[in-house]
This record gives sequence, structure tokens and C-alpha cells, in this order.
Amino acid sequence: MRQPGRPYSRMARVNETLRHAIALELERICDQDGDLPLITVTAVECDPDLTRAKVYLADLDEHGRELLGGYRQRLQSTLARTVRMKRTPQLSFELDPAIVNGEIVERALRQISRSDTDSG
Repeated sequence: MRQPGRPYSRMARVNETLRHAIALELERICDQDGDLPLITVTAVECDPDLTRAKVYLADLDEHGRELLGGYRQRLQSTLARTVRMKRTPQLSFELDPAIVNGEIVERALRQISRSDTDSG
């Protein structure tokens, strides 16, 4: 239930707070670790019971996923110190499905455009 004067639900505020804190810490990690490219955190989706949170990233290959897995504990420790929550969720990292779907649509539109150019 929304409280007057608050435009977003509690979970939306929790998700945005987690996204911001994770993005800041990932930026620090990327500055220290030359192997890890700069990563954009597009969203965080936390379970209502705060046990797990999916961190959606703009670009993540298998090598990047393995490197992030090594930093999961550091990220969770940072969340525990910086975000006031009943518990710190266990993080998992995934490629943002909206970006994947957008790339599929873009590829299809390019293909249609090429076929129109070739036939016309």
C-alpha cells in the first residue's frame, strides 16, 4: 500500500537503492580490476522477503559473469554497510532481458531494411 507523498512502492524504492549502491561499488571495483570492464547496472529486482536480488546488467559475457561472481561477497558486504535493511539479499547477476530483446528487434529491423533496399 502506498503512503501519501511517496510516488513509488516500498519495493521500487528498495530496488532503486540497491541498484544505486551496487553501481557505485562496481565502479570502484572496475577502477581497481583492469580485467573487469565498466558495467552498467540497469535494474535490481529484489524478492519481497529480501533474501535474493537479481542484478540486471547492460552487457555481461561469460568471463564478466565469472569475475563478478568473485566480487559478490564484496558487493554484499558493501550493501550491508551502506544500506539500512533488515537483511542483505544474496545477489545474482543476469543480462538485462530488455536489452537482449531490443537487440533482437534491432537485428530484425536491419534485416527488413536490407531486404527492402535489395528488392527496390
